[in-house]
Amino acid sequence: MRNICFVACMFLCLVSASGKTAKNHPFISIADSILDNVLNLYQTEDGLLTETYPVNPDQKITYLAGGAQQNGTLKASFLWPYSGMMSGCVAMYQATGDKKYKKILEKRILPGLEQYWDGERLPACYQSYPAKYGQHGRYYDDNIWIALDYCDYYRLTHKADYLKKAIALYEYIYSGWSDELGGGIFWCEQQKEAKHTCSNAPSTVLGVKLYRLTKDKKYLDKAKETYAWTRKNLCDPTDFLYWDNINLKGSVSKDKYAYNSGQMIQAGVLLYEETGDEQYLRDAQKTAAGTDAFFRSKADKKDPSIKVHKDMSWFNVILFRGFKALEKIDHNPTYVNAMAENALHAWRNYRDANGLLGRDWSGHNEEPYKWLLDNACLIELFAEIEK
Repeated sequence: MRNICFVACMFLCLVSASGKTAKNHPFISIADSILDNVLNLYQTEDGLLTETYPVNPDQKITYLAGGAQQNGTLKASFLWPYSGMMSGCVAMYQATGDKKYKKILEKRILPGLEQYWDGERLPACYQSYPAKYGQHGRYYDDNIWIALDYCDYYRLTHKADYLKKAIALYEYIYSGWSDELGGGIFWCEQQKEAKHTCSNAPSTVLGVKLYRLTKDKKYLDKAKETYAWTRKNLCDPTDFLYWDNINLKGSVSKDKYAYNSGQMIQAGVLLYEETGDEQYLRDAQKTAAGTDAFFRSKADKKDPSIKVHKDMSWFNVILFRGFKALEKIDHNPTYVNAMAENALHAWRNYRDANGLLGRDWSGHNEEPYKWLLDNACLIELFAEIEK
């Protein structure tokens, strides 16, 4: 454990600089190897990626409009895991300045992403499965993650088309806002039954990012309103973690996932930076402490003294976004270092012969089919650790 802490902290202390390469920055090297593995192993003939490697012959198409299920093996991944590749490439380009990652993003990932674009139903957005296979469900949160990436990539490139895409997605996302329950955004356009933290917390982050890029106050005002609604309706007052959703009858689903709280941490930090209101920062610190205690609690298979984040990989990575944002303000590296140590330990001990990891970082679960998102998200994580 001490060796892991030492290595992780040593890497975390590296000075950020443009022009980083995989040769002299170990976490970038890990991220780069995962990116290459995914692009090689998961590729399809039509420029998309498979949902798992190897392909799971029993996996069904479940993201149809209305929640129906279709028989037949998946021909490509769903939008959500595919979008993780966009996040990873943006993070790598931001961390390194290496145009290799810009090329991969613009020549391979973004053209594939456009195969999910649904311009027939307005407002237009990305649907959950490639449009050439028919109409499928459209999820507000799926589109939020992509809009966030477009914001970050526009900030790096200053190419107007990326900002325009982020704004167009914002308009789609807020078409899912309604007055029921006093506000809030639904989860799925075709299933307007509940309002989820995963639709509202990242929308707050998106609003602040768009405000910073455009200086249009409407984005900041709506971000504050969205944050307040989520805080009021979905925060557990006992530990300051966030519940999953509230349905239109007012019943709260009290499941807790790391990414929900992680996005409220990041939202609180961003709103604090823009407003100076210290309540946002206090909220973020309380949620960070509660989230770390709740999720970093699973005993590692090889060394039970190591406590591993128990949620799935991508949820952990989105939580890491919140921890990174908070560390920038309060300079407390505890949560960031712990996540880095967990990820590094999992990478060293539990990746398979193909260099892929499952969603369980503790090593207890054998996963014959490695999910695209579980590995795509690690590209972002190791790139962000290096920064």
